This record gives sequence, structure tokens and C-alpha cells, in this order.
Amino acid sequence: MTMTIHVDIVSAETELYSGVAEMVFVPGKMGELGIAPRHTPLVTTLKPGLVRLELPENKEESFFVSGGILEIQPHVVTILSDSAARTEDMDEAAVLKAKEEAEHAFENRGDDIDFEHVQQQMVEARAKYEALQKLRGR
Repeated sequence: MTMTIHVDIVSAETELYSGVAEMVFVPGKMGELGIAPRHTPLVTTLKPGLVRLELPENKEESFFVSGGILEIQPHVVTILSDSAARTEDMDEAAVLKAKEEAEHAFENRGDDIDFEHVQQQMVEARAKYEALQKLRGR
């Protein structure tokens, strides 16, 4: 019998996933984390990137998170993010356009621009684009 762990992925807008997984991969601040059932408890922050769930019956689901908080308990993983989306719902052309606009805004920022906000937009846009590229094997 394959062991599973319950996973909840919640954004400020909605609950994106609530179910079981055999393995969970998340973009931790210090690098990617792999979480299996009975993992040691942990609370940490996430950076923008890809959350991948290996589900029973060799299925897989993936999500993009803009960062957030990860809580691991031996039988439950909770991911809280300001913004998150199923990668299958993301429009690659829109993601590429947002990435290019964020990079342009960052490169051409003036004194009246909120540097941290522009930088965060650029980091998130690049992470979305990289997540889609990774999923498509590019």
C-alpha cells in the first residue's frame, strides 16, 4: 500500500487543492524541498515558483505560487500563498508578456517608482515563466 500525505494549497482568493499526494515538491527560500508522508514538522517561507504534487496512480498536478508559507506536519502539508494558480490554467503568452513588461519596468525605473514593488513583480513574472518552461521540458 502506498503511503500518502494530505495537501492543502490555499491562496488569498481560493482553495486550489485539498487532497492526497504521495510526494510534494515546493520552492523553499533555500532551495527545493521534497516532502514525503511522515516528514519531520517544519514551517518555512516559500519563494515564487512551482509546486508539484505526485498523486496516486502515477498522476501529477502542478501549481504556481507567488511565495508564501509552508507548514509540514507528519500527515498534512499546508501551503498558504498570496497568489497561486494551477499551471494548466496559466496562459503562456500572457506570462511571457508580463515577464517582459516587468523586466522593462525594472530596467527603466525612475526615482518615483517603488523599487521593491517593481523588483517583486519581476521576480514573480520570471518565476512563472520558468515554471511553465520547466513543465514543458524546455
